[in-house]
Amino acid sequence: MKPYKYFDLIMAAFVAVLIVSNIASSAKIVDWGMHLFGLPLAFDAGTLLFPISYIFGDVLTEVYGYKRSRRVIWTGFFALILTAFTLWIIRLMPGEATWQTYAGDQAYQAILGGVSSGGIVLASLGGYWFGEFFNSAILAKMKVLTNGRWLWTRTIGSTLVGEAIDSLIFIAIASAFGVFPWSLFFTLAVTNYLFKTGIEVVMTPLTYLIVGKLKRAENEDFYDKDTNLNPFVS
Repeated sequence: MKPYKYFDLIMAAFVAVLIVSNIASSAKIVDWGMHLFGLPLAFDAGTLLFPISYIFGDVLTEVYGYKRSRRVIWTGFFALILTAFTLWIIRLMPGEATWQTYAGDQAYQAILGGVSSGGIVLASLGGYWFGEFFNSAILAKMKVLTNGRWLWTRTIGSTLVGEAIDSLIFIAIASAFGVFPWSLFFTLAVTNYLFKTGIEVVMTPLTYLIVGKLKRAENEDFYDKDTNLNPFVS
């Protein structure tokens, strides 16, 4: 593959955002006291950061193409598995006596147990995998169809689809495994979707700026005219 100056840095930032947002999702549900037609707009804390991963995904596909974006998505996928496995192993280990007095296994389970339990892991991996690949594939196709014009239509359009799939899969699986109560399903689904897509819209000028600078710095503006969009093809 052609060497790039910033590709590895963007991949590292993407993976870091992904891991931190998933830990935050299990750590706290935030409620700012706002309502939409009587529906409380509470959301898991990872929602604050996770939408940035979609912006990274848009930038990666727009500049470097779907094939390299696919590599980053799989890297993030396995990084999430490693994170969950590590926290699960730690959860099984006996806690030191002093630590048990001021924190303890119960606190660990309440805050980090979700990331290391089957429910949140499956929810995170399922939502992330389907959402990111749909987002990247749609953007790649739209770029070819629009001949590279109207960047905002594909960054926002692909995110509308990807985030919808991600949010529904994540919250449905997490609720099925008892991570979130079913009573919060619609609240979390609607709030997550509105918040995540809203961030994409608000960040569009910044996305334009980053994409433009990267294309010039990397001397790259890839079009996926003949790319196989199968997620399992290397």
